[in-house]
Formats: sequence, C-alpha cells, structure tokens
Amino acid sequence: MSETSRLLRRYLDHCRFERGLAGNTLSAYEHDLLRYFEALELQGLGPLEVDIRGLERYLVWVSELGLSVRSQSRAVSVLRGFHAWLAAENLRGSDPARLLETPRLIRTLPRTLSAAEMIRLLEVPAPGPDLKRWLWLRDQALLETAYGAGLRVSELCTLGFQNLLPEEGLLRILGKGAKERVVPLGSPAWDALRDYQELARPGLVARSRSAERSRGAAWRLFLNHLGGPLTRMGFWKILQKRLAQAGLTGEFHPHSLRHSFATHLLEGGASLRAVQEMLGHTDIATTQIYTHVDREFLRTQYRAYHPRG
Repeated sequence: MSETSRLLRRYLDHCRFERGLAGNTLSAYEHDLLRYFEALELQGLGPLEVDIRGLERYLVWVSELGLSVRSQSRAVSVLRGFHAWLAAENLRGSDPARLLETPRLIRTLPRTLSAAEMIRLLEVPAPGPDLKRWLWLRDQALLETAYGAGLRVSELCTLGFQNLLPEEGLLRILGKGAKERVVPLGSPAWDALRDYQELARPGLVARSRSAERSRGAAWRLFLNHLGGPLTRMGFWKILQKRLAQAGLTGEFHPHSLRHSFATHLLEGGASLRAVQEMLGHTDIATTQIYTHVDREFLRTQYRAYHPRG
C-alpha cells in the first residue's frame, strides 16, 4: 500500500470513528480525495508537500470539469478537513488549505408538489391481483412514508422494522451524522405500511432466488421486485413511473417529496422549530437534541398541519 493510500485510510477512519460521519459522506470524501491525489500525482506532488499554489491549480482543474458549485464547494471543504488533520497529526508542518476560499453557493430548491398534486400522486388506482398489485402496494407505502415523514431517500431505503413505532404513531430515524430523531407519521401512511407488510412483502421475499440478496434484505422494510434491498435509484424510478401515471409533468426528484412535506407544514401554520426537528436539520437553529422537544408537541403540530396527518 502506498503512503498516500495509508493516509487516506487513516483519515477516513478518523472521520468515521472520531467525527461520526455517515457512510454516504465517507464515500463522497473518498471519491473527492482520490481525485485530488490523482491530480497531485500529475503535478509530481503528494499531499505532504503540496502548497497553496498546488491546491489552487487543482481547484481550477475541478472547475474546468464542469462540476456544480455545490460539488466545488465540497471539494474545498474536503481539502480543508484533510489538510487540517495532517497538520493536527504533525504529519506536515503547515496547513496550506486554511487560505482557500469557498466558491459562492447558490442554493436551488427542488420543485415542490402542491397539496393537490400530492393527492393525485397518492391516489393512482391500484392494478389487478398479481405482481403489479404487490408492487403498487409497496409503492404506495413508499410514497406515503416518504411524504408523510419528510424522509431523505437514503433514510427511506434503509428503514427497518425496528424503526417503526406504530402504537405511538412515530418513526425512529437515523439521519445524517448518525443523529437520531423521531418523526410523526399519519394514518394514511400507517394503513399503506400495514397493507404492504401483510399483502405484498411476503410475496416479494419469496421471489428472492439469491441467499445473499435474502440476507441483505432481511432487516429492510422496503424490497425491490426481486426481493432484494431497494436502492435510491430504484426509488427514483418508482417515483418517475408514478408521476407519469398521475399525469404530473416537470422535473421532480425524491427530495421533492421531502421539500413538499416541509412546505405544506409551514404553509399550514406549523411551528418552524417543529418542522426543523422533523426534518433533522442541524444548522444553528436546530442544535437542540431531540429529547429536548416534547413528542406530543411534534404530534400535535403534525396532526394539525400536515395534509395526510
């Protein structure tokens, strides 16, 4: 293993075990750093000798790749974190990345579905009693849960039975940075989840012909048509199919459901703090640990203002 590879492993272990970063974030960091090391190698440099000019040349190269401003901003953030760690570990004497400027990030929000459009999406008629019926029941449960709880697609796809608290009407979610939150879920979603678990999931499990696929899906709530774990791309395809069936046009993404969840609650008059807690945001306005917020307060806000509450 090369010295650069050893540094990468040590830094990712630091991010995983000391900073508690989630798997998706670690994968993104690894991807960015591998690209950075490749660019340094073309310059005949390594991370222990590169200076600010070398970093700036790399960032110019990144911008010329046509990456979004968001991706460029993440590249700067990754460089800062990595080089700060090198300096803190006394692996090099100075931190050249501390002087880097972050590209200005212009936030773009996904298109929101109106409450009427959400009803159209959720009320697409079910097909006959065959595999398509199973998949419709699964898709209905997926969409009701995604919109009903404002989940990120990664949170939705990794839901397990242990995350369901039906007697309390709550979901226990492990979000970004391994932070746990509890989110209310309305009765239409619970009805859809019950129908899926009783009438569709056993049939999907039976379709799995791979022992490895069966083991991977054993604890997952939502399965694909082959009985394996549902992926983020799989959910994207499901959403696009259902949008077409509902006659809804436009550029909608899985995150559109989460954004619609928040928008509809706020438009209805819900407390901003309650919505932030349900979304699991961790910015300056949402630094309170969830246990500091009364669950009954969240339930009351949800039932009063969510269209499917």
